[in-house]
Amino acid sequence: MQNLANRLQIRDFRLVQAIASTGQLVLAAERLAITQPAASRMLASLEKLIGVPLFVRHPKGMTPTPTGETLARNANSLLHGLDLTLQETEAAISGRAGSVRVGSVTGGAVGFVVPAIQQLKRMAEGADIHVDVAPSDVLIGGLLSGDYDFVLSRIPPGTDARQFAVKRGRVEIIRFLVRRDHPLTRREKLTIADMEGWEWVIQAPHTPMRQAVEEVFFSSGTPLPSEIVNTTSLLVMIGYLDSTDAVAPITREVAELVAPKGAQGRFVALDLDEPIVIHPYHMISLKSHTLSPLATRLRDLILDGLSLSG
Repeated sequence: MQNLANRLQIRDFRLVQAIASTGQLVLAAERLAITQPAASRMLASLEKLIGVPLFVRHPKGMTPTPTGETLARNANSLLHGLDLTLQETEAAISGRAGSVRVGSVTGGAVGFVVPAIQQLKRMAEGADIHVDVAPSDVLIGGLLSGDYDFVLSRIPPGTDARQFAVKRGRVEIIRFLVRRDHPLTRREKLTIADMEGWEWVIQAPHTPMRQAVEEVFFSSGTPLPSEIVNTTSLLVMIGYLDSTDAVAPITREVAELVAPKGAQGRFVALDLDEPIVIHPYHMISLKSHTLSPLATRLRDLILDGLSLSG
């Protein structure tokens, strides 16, 4: 049986399937785009290999023997599975299917990863896409351990950047999110001094956003808030702001998502008279890692978005 399995070919299964479904050797030959004599020789060779007839010949055509019926029935599932495999393989090679894992800082995820995924899904409906949002140190750690194909991130201090392929991303502009009836919304021109005394909902001390905001407070001589809720969760931040007078520094991209200009929602994004700018994040991948066609396609879409908005 093992010897028979090694000698049977895909064309043998296609021939048996075609004859069983059409009942005519000439029609089966036409379906396979071969001549009738060639189909006849293939069938004779196959029956000799198996050792028993596969079809009964009669004036009106051909009907499968029990062995031929078994072979034809299993040929259907085998060839269907093969065709699906070939389709999926072709889709993966062309970047229309497969899996890709991306990590990003919040602003990059909202502003560029999500729109790129939406574009990609229109071209690759079967794509399996995973996105994580986290601080840069977590993202770079995940990239180094193989969790991500690429990340939108900053390179943490002390990390050897020579192992990375880096394409410049963009800076992030800080705005301040508050509930719509917050007292600060009545100020015509908001300065850093106006931010004194309010509770913060913000990322942890080591993050670039926290460092950028604190540096502006230090430079202006404004005391830091004494009450702080540390979180990287957008949902926690929104839930806390909804019922308090807290202030949350967020990126411009996130502000456009939760408090777009002109909207009458529950929150308002405020701008300082002198914007706070966080140093840029980048598109980062490992030099030693070859991106799949799907990952390459998503990366290029994100880069297109970054270049258009820069």
